[in-house]
This record gives sequence, C-alpha cells and structure tokens, in this order.
Amino acid sequence: MNLPFPDSAATESLLAFWADAGVDGCYDDAPVDRTFIPPPAAKAVAKATASVVTPFVPAAAVDAVAEARRLAASADSLEALGKAISEFEGCPLRGMGARQAVFCRGNPEADLLIIGEGPGAEEDARGQPFVGRAGQLLDRMLFAAGLHERAFITNTVFWRPPGNRTPTPEEQAACAPFVERTFALLRPKAVLLLGAASAKSVLKTDEGIMKMRGQWREWRLAEAGPDGAIAAPAIPTLHPAFLLRQPHAKKQVWADLLSLAARLDEDY
Repeated sequence: MNLPFPDSAATESLLAFWADAGVDGCYDDAPVDRTFIPPPAAKAVAKATASVVTPFVPAAAVDAVAEARRLAASADSLEALGKAISEFEGCPLRGMGARQAVFCRGNPEADLLIIGEGPGAEEDARGQPFVGRAGQLLDRMLFAAGLHERAFITNTVFWRPPGNRTPTPEEQAACAPFVERTFALLRPKAVLLLGAASAKSVLKTDEGIMKMRGQWREWRLAEAGPDGAIAAPAIPTLHPAFLLRQPHAKKQVWADLLSLAARLDEDY
C-alpha cells in the first residue's frame, strides 16, 4: 500500500501539535525493542507451578486402558485377541463412524511383526489392515525383500480415524494393551514400525521419524510375561502412504527392508 507523502505544511502542523503536547524529542538515546516481553521472575514461576504434580488424565481414559488390559490378558491366542478387540468399547474411535474393528492379516506364526498407524477407508470396509493403495505398495516391497510370507501386520489402533487422520496418543493408549498382547503372543524375531505415529507409540518417544528411520531400537514390554521378559529389535521406517506422495523416498525404505531381512536371517 502506497501512502501519500505529507507536504511540509502538514508536517510542520503535526510537529507543532506534539510540541504543544509536551513532546520534546523524537528518539531515545539508545534503541529499544518494544516487542520484547521479559520472562516472569523465577519466584513467580515457582509459585504458579507449585501445585502442579501430574497432568490431568480423564478417568474414562484410565478405565478404558484398564479394560483393554483385562481383555487382552484373557486372550490366549491371536484369534481370541481379535475377538476381544471387537468387543472392546473403550477406544474413542469406535464411536466416530468406523464400520468395524480392523485387527490383522498375515502369517499367525510369523517371525516379523509389522505395525502401522491405523486403518483407512479401504481397510475399514474390508476389515483388514493395509489393503488399500499403501498396503499394495507395502506388499510389493515385502515380496521383493522376501518378507511377505514371514509377516504379521496390524496397527496401533483398530478403528478408522475420521478422515484418515493420525490417531491421537489417547486413542493409541486405549489400544496399546492389545498391540502389546499381539507382540507377546507372536514373539517375533523383529518388528517393523511404519510411520511416525507407530514408532512414537510403540517406542515411547517423541523423536521424529526422519531421525529414527533405519535405526535399530529395542521394544521391551514393561512387565515380564510368564516365560520371562518379552523383547525384540525394532526398526522404524517411512509409511507406505508417504512413499505414494514422495516416491524418491522408496530407496530409504528399501534399505531398511534389506537390513530387516538380514537381521531375521542371522540365526538361520
């Protein structure tokens, strides 16, 4: 926007107005940052936060996780676990338009567990994870790496988030006992985590997927099972849906799959 430059008479009139108002200088001796807001004093911060002990967690969310743990613990097979998931009503996603629970597909005796983020529209319609375009790409890459017949595939949540959005930590927490029980029943040799939401939920971290991708971590359950601790190496990688948008990143995921295949064959 171009403003007209004031003429000398108008400028003189304006200066006379400020002089009459008592203004006797246009500038300070030193520049002053008028946008700077000083931080509160340490004592004020301590006083304001003294009563904060732990973040508030809704009772309903706590109850949902407890119920999920009870149902998951009662399942002595993957088939029984799928039935328990279908009966679980504690995940908020269940009442947001999802048609059905989407648990798993693949080899029930697999030595590789693959965990994605959540079902999409095609998965919600067919009742199986990774059957849409992203799943078809995943299958092709697994076939090429010799891993397809060795994989069991699931997600961090079992109901489709509205609009295929990323599941929230609360939604993932409600389903986590079932994911952990899947891990305990399958006892895979390795775990492949697809996408940031999956890696962050399983590994309990806030690191970004670009930092974690291709790095081997350990997934260990907090509580030991009846046969001792349950743990396996886990490798995060990029989600197939991301590869559909950014095909150049396929090379990175292919490198991760080759690393995974080599890890699985170490003891053979």
